Amino acid sequence: MTEPLPSPARIHVLLADDHQLVIEGIKTLLRQEADIRVVAQASNGAEALRCLHNHPEVNVAIVDLNMPQMSGVELTRLIHGQRPDVRVLALSMSHDHASVTEVLEAGGAGYLLKNTSKAELSNAIRSVAAGSTFFSPEVGTMLLQNMRTPANGRAATTEHRPVGLTSREKEILQLIAREFSNADIAGQLFISERTVETHRRNILVKTSCKSVIGLIQYALRHKLIS
Repeated sequence: MTEPLPSPARIHVLLADDHQLVIEGIKTLLRQEADIRVVAQASNGAEALRCLHNHPEVNVAIVDLNMPQMSGVELTRLIHGQRPDVRVLALSMSHDHASVTEVLEAGGAGYLLKNTSKAELSNAIRSVAAGSTFFSPEVGTMLLQNMRTPANGRAATTEHRPVGLTSREKEILQLIAREFSNADIAGQLFISERTVETHRRNILVKTSCKSVIGLIQYALRHKLIS
């Protein structure tokens, strides 16, 4: 009796890092993950963009922030503009607020530190591929601390009234805060994924937020989510 063929990988990954040792290390960590497959690798931004052109199946890109010729932030911005279907996970040794904010504003979906574990790396890839965001614990802690203490050193105020959201937008905002993917939200509310994406865009426009993290910080500050 012949054994069944393994299920094809659902998540196809591009690795962009100028250190071959890092690329090989990540590939080793992911080798046993049946649903994740590294299909392309690049040592700089230009090569990464060529890889995306040659590998339309890629849906997650892991991008080192410190690469020659083109920064990881700029590469993230270009990927987001040219291939918005590709979710970008930034990879870095540091997690200062400026770097994380730049990645998010460029369209990044997550931020991992290079000391990440196999389990965290796999979870991050699956989370962003499903439409959610993912941050290393240290990054998440930093974002929360920054939310409580803005750059000007004063506590956040609520002197400006929050924007008016529809009841449906408030429902979706609650689910976004719980890290539901677009597909999960669609299933929960019995609407299409396209409708969910439209609502997400409208919420971001109404609140003048540039990223999901900015949106969640805004919503917490104005008590729009529990």
